[in-house]
Amino acid sequence: MSYSHDEIVETVERLIDGFKKSEEMNNWSWLADEFYHKDCVYDCQYGGVMPVVANGVDEIRATHYGRDMSTGWEGWTFPYVGYAVNGKDIVTHWLNRGPGLRPDGTHYETHGVSFITYGGDGKFTRQTDMFDIGHQMVLCDELDAAGLLSPQLKREWVEPMKARIAAAMAPRDGTA
Repeated sequence: MSYSHDEIVETVERLIDGFKKSEEMNNWSWLADEFYHKDCVYDCQYGGVMPVVANGVDEIRATHYGRDMSTGWEGWTFPYVGYAVNGKDIVTHWLNRGPGLRPDGTHYETHGVSFITYGGDGKFTRQTDMFDIGHQMVLCDELDAAGLLSPQLKREWVEPMKARIAAAMAPRDGTA
């Protein structure tokens, strides 16, 4: 099925506004019902060391916009840099922007992209998020050194993620 370009653009613009609203409220779960079809698939591979795949709006609400966004991310924003629409396919470019500013006045941030499929009625049928997990870990270390990283985020996401990355990088045959 084809959809009008204007309909898809309007939905992406609503999503961008929804992210701004979620940042202000520190409440993300409502996005699942607002923007995803009941049978949507949403995945983020987290550098291949922790693939998270949510099948359906209930799992999207519970994982990506629930567990993964609900605690420890206070003060973070995820501004959109831009997007492109080609038929029903959408690519968005956004930032993982940590709290505070560096001493030189720049933001603590890394880049990410989403590949989204529009499915009509102002909702998506598929989304894949990608960002450089190595740069994200370096960013979190930088935030931690500046006293800006949530202890909960460090304990529940950063440290386990670093352990997964280290395990994935370890030699498989026992050699160094």
